[in-house]
Amino acid sequence: MLTAALNVNQPLRPKTTPASRVSDPFAAMAGLVASEFSYHKDEEIFGDDEPAEYVYQVVSGSVRTYKLLSDGRRQIGSFHLPGDVFGLESGATHRLAAEAIVDTTVRLVKRAALEKAATTDVQVARKLWDMTAAELNHAENHMLLLGRKTAMEKVAAFLLEMDRRLASAGMLALPMCRRDIGDYLGLTLETISRALSQLHSGGILGFSGARQIVLRNRQHLRDMNA
Repeated sequence: MLTAALNVNQPLRPKTTPASRVSDPFAAMAGLVASEFSYHKDEEIFGDDEPAEYVYQVVSGSVRTYKLLSDGRRQIGSFHLPGDVFGLESGATHRLAAEAIVDTTVRLVKRAALEKAATTDVQVARKLWDMTAAELNHAENHMLLLGRKTAMEKVAAFLLEMDRRLASAGMLALPMCRRDIGDYLGLTLETISRALSQLHSGGILGFSGARQIVLRNRQHLRDMNA
């Protein structure tokens, strides 16, 4: 049985109150043990080019991974929601930085322990392969989104993605702000606001608070991305 001896260098605070439970993918991996830590809103989890020593899973809250460009602009690569695994790298360092969007709890396990388990347990190797393939699929879809779609198509695709991942009882509660959405889609804040207003005026979606959205016509959004 393998265990991960977690000894992180950055200051992390153990979670002392129960977090909403999501399934632990590491629990079934040759007995690997993961620890949970909490981060405040906008607190860094890891920086780009830092050693990729751990693999993470969101337990509650949400995380953005991003890269700051030389001119100060920010490109968000992914939004990670409860249950999502992130920080799995092919190289020795992180390509992107990661921050908590809201108060967030993550569980983490030593990357070296995962890799060692994968050499002896075919189920662990298959799980790691699935995680890697899912990240590659998302990266390819995001590349298409950034390069070949209009602003309205980008917003429509984003809403459908979040609807699939987040919607509960017909309500889409977004943890990220419009500036985050713009940095994910490669659009300005003004363009995001204008697109959402147009979709609202057309009856495609409704608002119930700053980040509470009801999708009234999903088929119209799908047709925009057909």
